[in-house]
Amino acid sequence: MTEQQLQELAKSLSLDDKLSMIHGAALFQTGAVSQKGIPAFTFSDGPMGTRPEFESNEWFLIGGNDDYSSYLPCNSALAATFSRTCAYHSGKVLGLEARGHKKDMILAPGINIHRSPLCGRNFEYMSEDPYLTAAMAVPFIKGVQESDVSACVKHFAVNNQETLRHGSDSVVSERALWEIYFPAFRATVQEADTLGMMASYNRFRGEYACHSKELLDDILREEWGFRGLTVSDWGGVHDTEKAANCQLDVEMGCTDNFDEYYLASPLKKAIEDGRISEEEVDKKVMHILYTMNRLHMLDGQRKRGGYNRASSRESLLHVAEESIVLLKNDKNMLPLNPDKIKKLLVIGDNADRIHAHGGGSAEIKALYEISPLLGLKMYLGGNCEVVYEPGYYNYVIGNAWGKENVQNVLCNLPTDESLNPYLPRQNRKYAEENIDAINKKYLENAVKACRDADAVIYIGGLNHDHDVEDQDRKDYHLPYNQDHIIKELLKVRPDMIVTLIGGSPVSMSEWKDMADTIIYSYYNGMEGGLAFAHTIFGEVSPSGKLPTSFPKQLSDCGAHSIAVFPGGNSVEYKEDIFVGYRHLDTMDIEPEFAFGHGLSYAQFRYDNLEVRDVTADMDVSGLKMIARDKLVPIYEVSCKVKNTSEMDAKESVQLYIAPKNTTLAGGIKRPVKELRNFDKQLIPAMQENTFLFSLTPEAFCYYNEQEHCYIAPKGSYDILIGSSSRDIRLQQTVTLDRDYKISRS
Repeated sequence: MTEQQLQELAKSLSLDDKLSMIHGAALFQTGAVSQKGIPAFTFSDGPMGTRPEFESNEWFLIGGNDDYSSYLPCNSALAATFSRTCAYHSGKVLGLEARGHKKDMILAPGINIHRSPLCGRNFEYMSEDPYLTAAMAVPFIKGVQESDVSACVKHFAVNNQETLRHGSDSVVSERALWEIYFPAFRATVQEADTLGMMASYNRFRGEYACHSKELLDDILREEWGFRGLTVSDWGGVHDTEKAANCQLDVEMGCTDNFDEYYLASPLKKAIEDGRISEEEVDKKVMHILYTMNRLHMLDGQRKRGGYNRASSRESLLHVAEESIVLLKNDKNMLPLNPDKIKKLLVIGDNADRIHAHGGGSAEIKALYEISPLLGLKMYLGGNCEVVYEPGYYNYVIGNAWGKENVQNVLCNLPTDESLNPYLPRQNRKYAEENIDAINKKYLENAVKACRDADAVIYIGGLNHDHDVEDQDRKDYHLPYNQDHIIKELLKVRPDMIVTLIGGSPVSMSEWKDMADTIIYSYYNGMEGGLAFAHTIFGEVSPSGKLPTSFPKQLSDCGAHSIAVFPGGNSVEYKEDIFVGYRHLDTMDIEPEFAFGHGLSYAQFRYDNLEVRDVTADMDVSGLKMIARDKLVPIYEVSCKVKNTSEMDAKESVQLYIAPKNTTLAGGIKRPVKELRNFDKQLIPAMQENTFLFSLTPEAFCYYNEQEHCYIAPKGSYDILIGSSSRDIRLQQTVTLDRDYKISRS
């Protein structure tokens, strides 16, 4: 339909028609205006897959055996691939699945910045770095929206913790907003053309984000040009007049009193009383109709989706393989040779635990999930004895995030009947009273089994009792006394391969130096266990890179040393722009593992860095301000990377910009370096690839609060090429001979 036809359709609607479109008529659906050919708008949670079906007005599952979904690697796993291609294919699977389940908007991706390792929802987000987050979110959204399904970028904005998330006021400087917390959101609008944006629960400058004219009107629509649909987080609206008078289009909630929502009967009365203009509702309706039209919901020409396709599962396997991060391989224990191992011992609760059903609104009714233990057995195919010992006992029965999450199935219980807390069934009191005895027995069994195994793999870490919506972790250490367990096992088997699964950094300081081989894997989707086996046995070389720094201790993180996390009703981001590696580098703090770190079974030699000044191609005469859409490259950068090993492998080459002058006039501090580009390529054995990068003036910028724009100051900068933020292989100095001022829009 044309714009004029949409306007005519909107004019034909009654007030009741329009109001039915702008609030929930079910837990995941708005009202339809059937007589006008306007369908209901249906949402589903993401970002790890389409959520199962619920009753329309109660949080109870109603699906049978027909609503299973493909389970995707979490957003942190996706970011760990450092691959725009993986992001696109993952988004394409999600969009296809959502459309196949008859959804109109999938509530993904989550792109809030990893400000603290303790945020319970970090696994749903991508990174501590705004450039990496934007670079991964843009192709992801494009992949989703190919299937006539809207992405919904969340949570806008500065929603970086779960503690007091429903009302805490995020107090952030203008500079930090525009350098750290806004860029990825802006990119999803201007580069990915996202059709959906979710306003967050928290307050922003004293006002709830769902009521914020500054966020939703001034920045999102006026500055960035967003034309799609904005939706509240579920239960995020608190006032009829404020929500009506800003450009929040749809109010959704968690309760079944739909007619009593703020944008329902209370809004109708406010309009009838003359307190609110009906024109405000008209704006919302036009945004909804525009989005529906883009999704072909009004013309019957919508693409067909599909879910649980074999091709999708193959794509997700490749994403999972590329996300696994090899942190240490000091004695080249990996890859293991399956032909030389007759007895493999696997220890740890996460070896046999599945994660799809947990985490809060990210939970998935997965078609299947291959655990690491299952993946290893599938790969070895019976030619090796695989022995499993739990090592520690996780007796937590879920976290009761939602009514549907009644319990987590207890598993891995002691075989010794005298120590079995499941006799009588679900005897949690017994487990809590005897947990020390249970864990002692588990550890004894694991130590004993270590002695005659050809190889030992420990698989522990976190789970969705800790990485979960609506609560933050309380401790940076591993739960279930795992630090002690790992140390005791390493005393017996110093060659033990330590594998951690989780959604956030954890402390490894107590045992890191004892372990020669360490792997970190984020929640890796339905094919995660097979991807793990492929990596362990060298079917693929690991190529994941950490999208977030792993500090040695919590006090090394700026949110905990300079600022306060989680704070109270007001949370001051006193670390400002110095988040993650920006803080660690500036304060010269050695991380446990650096941002961008990840090893390979191959070795790569970097050389032949060339930087070409192409400013002659840029006409800057007379310009006082450059619009972002007018930016052109000022430098072309290339380097050669040779795979000097006998194995094909992928490498992510990272480009950082380091200003020579990190203290500007007025005492403005700049980070030591910042990620400004990256590329991942498969490099065949003993062959060399060329990596090419373009740098616009934006790559050299900081945000100036006085002029409300980005400025690339004249002066000297190092272009750094590396395999991580702390592993720089090549560098060259360039000099900007003038200032560049770039619009923040």
